[in-house]
Amino acid sequence: MRLLLCLCIVLLVFWSAVQGDGHHGRQPHPRPPGQDHSKGHGQGHGHGHGRGHSHGRGHEKHHDKDSLKIHRENMDFAFRLYKHISAQNNSQSKNVFFSPLSVSVALAALSVGARGPTHQQLFEGLGFNETDITEEEVNEAFQHIFQDLNKKTDVDLSLGSALFVDDNFKPRAEFLESMKRYFQAEGFSTDFVKAEEAKQQINKYVEEKTKGKIPKLVDELDPQTIMFLVSYIYFKGKWEVPFEPDQTKAGTFHIDDKTNVTVQMMTEKDNFLVYHDEEISTHVLQLHYNESVSMLLVLPEKGMKGLEEVICREHVAKWLRWMKKRECKVFLPKFSISASLQLTDILTEMGFTDMFSNSADFSGITEDHKVKVSKFVHQATLDVDEAGATATGATGVGITLYSLRPYTTLKFDRPFMVIICDQKTKSILFLGKIVDPTEK
Repeated sequence: MRLLLCLCIVLLVFWSAVQGDGHHGRQPHPRPPGQDHSKGHGQGHGHGHGRGHSHGRGHEKHHDKDSLKIHRENMDFAFRLYKHISAQNNSQSKNVFFSPLSVSVALAALSVGARGPTHQQLFEGLGFNETDITEEEVNEAFQHIFQDLNKKTDVDLSLGSALFVDDNFKPRAEFLESMKRYFQAEGFSTDFVKAEEAKQQINKYVEEKTKGKIPKLVDELDPQTIMFLVSYIYFKGKWEVPFEPDQTKAGTFHIDDKTNVTVQMMTEKDNFLVYHDEEISTHVLQLHYNESVSMLLVLPEKGMKGLEEVICREHVAKWLRWMKKRECKVFLPKFSISASLQLTDILTEMGFTDMFSNSADFSGITEDHKVKVSKFVHQATLDVDEAGATATGATGVGITLYSLRPYTTLKFDRPFMVIICDQKTKSILFLGKIVDPTEK
């Protein structure tokens, strides 16, 4: 018999070969402290998000430092993943949007249960080197990112995860405890033999956590699934400088030299944070939601392909450092996009090969099964309008001061990149490109 162990960042599927007669009839898995496996959605473990803790200013500073320990690796991974996604044949002329932080969280959670070469590939694939940072330090850094992002009050931002575990599957208690401690995982008992009911349970959970933006994460669920991990992120923020709705007019967006579409073009004239990167011929506009979270809109002068080939963490750091407020008239299309990505092949290209093979070692999750990953899917949405946005996912770069070349208009009427980032944790929450704003 074959069993499925599903872990999803938004859908990550594990296959396992049973060592024995089958997965039903064994004793239920152990319950980590404070947990109560309850049937049905909404009756999960009492994991919480740690928002009620009061540690004092000194402890907060310690948390800030810890959450920054892995920001370089997370940002580097974000752009490596973006370049692999955008290089796919079906992505070059399409909108791309995902949460690199959500993907990193899923892979980091996998590494907790991985051993041997499988763990090494996950750890190093995320950009970490065991001579520079320990696994415990990486896990603690993710823990502090969860805590820092979830305690924001001036934007609607939540990051979390959940484990849906089959009634008769027995994961290792240490794995469950680590998922709770580092990744704030809620826990739910699920009867995967009743595949339709299990699917509805998971979809309802995701729909609620994403405020209705992702209502149907799971299309099909194999009855032999034994565990399913969801990692989600939800963000909604209002612009510090909103666009006036009565200034929104029909406009033209140039998808390429031969294709134009009509869009609702928002317009606002104000003092905006802008930067012109002469080195890569790119304009950058920063729209703040609050002091920490902002959207970077990146408009290449010579086409998207050239920008995609070179953009990296150092560019973002340079832009954020040297941006200046200038009076500028901004034209930005309203859009609402949804993207679903099959990441199995892409992650394999990036070197995450062992976890998809028969030699995968996830004995940190279970010693009763030989487990491997069979599917890795991510889903994300982004809505941008006059009020704000809602989103549900080493190259040397010279530092140059802001170009003083005057301009008064910044018109996003051709393909551009979108980066939603949190400067406190230096996390890229969402990343993508808008090629066609009318494509849903």
